Amino acid sequence: MAVTVETLEKLERRITLTVPATDINSEVETRLKKLSRTVKADGFRPGKVPMSVVAQRYGYSVQYEVVNDRIGRAFNEAAREAAVRVAGAPRITQKDEAPEGQLAFDATFEVYPEVKIADLSAAEVERASTEVTEAAIDRTVEILRKQRRTFAQRPATEGAQETDRVTIDFEGKIDGEPFAGGKAEAFQFTIGEGQMLEQFDTGVRGMKVGESKTFPLQFPADYHGQDVAGKEADFLVTMKKIEAQNLPVVDAEFAKSLGIAGGTVEDLRADVKKNLEREVKFRVIARNKSAVMDALAKAAELEVPNALVAAELERMVESARADLKQRGVKDADKAPIPEEIFKPQAEKRVRLGLVVAELVRSNNLQAKPEQLQAHIEEMSQSYEKPAEVMRWYLGDRQRMAEVEAVVIENNVTEFVLAKAKVSDKVLPFDELMSTN
Repeated sequence: MAVTVETLEKLERRITLTVPATDINSEVETRLKKLSRTVKADGFRPGKVPMSVVAQRYGYSVQYEVVNDRIGRAFNEAAREAAVRVAGAPRITQKDEAPEGQLAFDATFEVYPEVKIADLSAAEVERASTEVTEAAIDRTVEILRKQRRTFAQRPATEGAQETDRVTIDFEGKIDGEPFAGGKAEAFQFTIGEGQMLEQFDTGVRGMKVGESKTFPLQFPADYHGQDVAGKEADFLVTMKKIEAQNLPVVDAEFAKSLGIAGGTVEDLRADVKKNLEREVKFRVIARNKSAVMDALAKAAELEVPNALVAAELERMVESARADLKQRGVKDADKAPIPEEIFKPQAEKRVRLGLVVAELVRSNNLQAKPEQLQAHIEEMSQSYEKPAEVMRWYLGDRQRMAEVEAVVIENNVTEFVLAKAKVSDKVLPFDELMSTN
């Protein structure tokens, strides 16, 4: 086998492969003979079909398989011999001209780029931190109370108030005409909790059971219902039922109902604080990791292989289809999803992946077994049965690979933060928790 390696442009390379035609013909003949033992044809007993019939029916497909296999092996051998790191699959095309008795093919492919990372001491990164305050604990306890609240019907003489759960009939009209989604019966919502537009909440407040009322409502210009966005409607509302909320008292009984070990209010607040600190830690790590990755991308110089971007695009499109399917979209697997909308993100992912891989390789930032163990232990603590969660992770290679990727990114983050120009910023708890 003769091997020729050419550099085309940027990351593109070409290897010319030649294989003896006799090798191909011999392998085709061997496979056809093996196939003839099981192939069925009208008028012949199994295993007795003439080779001429087998060759006529299956010769082309078998030859195609043999050529693909043989050229695939030849390409892998040539790539190893040439010491090239192939990015993606090669494009194989047969050449019209070849030495006598040979078949010649061009294998065009891309190689992994050289990644140059500038001096990280010049990189600027904002490092966030957040403190779990008493006010944050108070708000979380209030959420726990709301989750366990009960409702009791108000006296008929009392009007609807903030936090009341009301049941109403309503019909909305725009310019005197009903519109889609503008009518409902026995509709239930809680006043002041953002389930309805603020103007609707305001219109319902003070109404008593049996009372009907008409009030105007201006839909916002960016309202999700495009047919009514920016328009004014008149709503006729009839109050059917009003229920006042009852929040449980924060006491030992409430703490015990939540399964708090120790069963005191102090134990409850300590448990809430512990859970909030865990969530804050993961969010801060994610935010700082994102800042580090942005800085790394700016500090790196490299060409991005188109083959890797194409593969990432395919994964993203498939992921989008899977998401549509999960949401119950009909024929989600056939949904037309233009790759162009994902291309910038795909290029960014591939670029960053190559930069991180180079930093990990050159600075020995691989995930250590004890780091993987510690990470899984920490994640499992937020579940009711941590030991089962740990077994769930440890028992699956794919899940462990995902954990390994996270730990490696954490190692990279710490490495960069130790070298870069870091400015520390204390984020308010609410600001951190409001970010996705």
